Amino acid sequence: MRNRLRRRFGSGDELAGKPDYALVGVVRIPELEQSPARAIGRRVLWACLALFFTSVVVWIDRDGYHDAQGNPLSYLDSLYYSAVTLSTTGYGDITPISPFARFVNIVIITPLRVLFLIVLIGTTLEVLTERSRQALKIQRWRNAVRNHTVVIGYGTKGRTAVDAMRGDGVKPSEIVVVDSEPAVLEAAAADGLVTVRGDATKSDVLRLAGVAHAKNIIVAPNRDDTAVLATLTAREINPRAKIVASIRESENTHLMRQSGANSVVVSSETAGRLLGIATMTPSVVEMIEDLLTPDIGYSIAEREVDPSETGGSPAHTRDIVLGVVRDGVLHRVDDAEVEQIEAGDRLLYVRKSTSDD
Repeated sequence: MRNRLRRRFGSGDELAGKPDYALVGVVRIPELEQSPARAIGRRVLWACLALFFTSVVVWIDRDGYHDAQGNPLSYLDSLYYSAVTLSTTGYGDITPISPFARFVNIVIITPLRVLFLIVLIGTTLEVLTERSRQALKIQRWRNAVRNHTVVIGYGTKGRTAVDAMRGDGVKPSEIVVVDSEPAVLEAAAADGLVTVRGDATKSDVLRLAGVAHAKNIIVAPNRDDTAVLATLTAREINPRAKIVASIRESENTHLMRQSGANSVVVSSETAGRLLGIATMTPSVVEMIEDLLTPDIGYSIAEREVDPSETGGSPAHTRDIVLGVVRDGVLHRVDDAEVEQIEAGDRLLYVRKSTSDD
């Protein structure tokens, strides 16, 4: 089956083998926000430093320069010469006459003149060098990204999943969004996330997003067939990652699990159940929403067992325990198999948000 899919969707090496500069526009690394005043201030500071350094160099070698009136150069003259030289004005009233002074002009002052101009017209040069800068950032990111979370699809489900992770303390730099819609990727980039543009059913796109080194993969496209193919491709690339997938129809749950998903969420049925409950007991829905929102009120979390809790009952811990995870299997708190807590268990409990403390 996988061989047929590989033939159907290609070998998947088209993007993986491209140099970093060819990936500009496909991979986007978020920029740090900086005010215009601060950017201008930094450029002015660098220009002043270049001017000051040049004036010191000229003043140290002042005997190698000639004034039009024949007077020895003062520091003010050196500063004046540096200003007109770096700005390429060049009145000619002060000129280097000794071989050493001319050598200094070639190897030091001329490069400083170029640097001075670069600083002053930095905005224009930023546009010209943006592609090189992005290529360098992409190269560094690809070499460093490990144990991150890849989110396939940044629609309502994907965006909400990212909000939940960030509410639980996951850094934006640890999340990579894969989508084919430019407007959606713009929204993700505005949220400070790394984005990869392309079809998530293609292995080359997922490899570019670092799926091979990812710890978690969230599959949340708008179509179930896309979710199945993306999950199958991601599982083939990374057999160890935890894959959580969302589908619209429950009849596709078995396909998602066969494709390699660890957890499957049926979005339409879950929303339908909440709608039905809300007609009779709306307060229950409010409580569920509270539990699903990690940054306010209460939330459901998982933690390791404290050594002092080993051997005791899950019902008598300091937290409200809902379940016990043992050997990767979730047991309800009233299950006889977890009547006593063992070392290595993990507790699913109700946690109070730190923002309410």
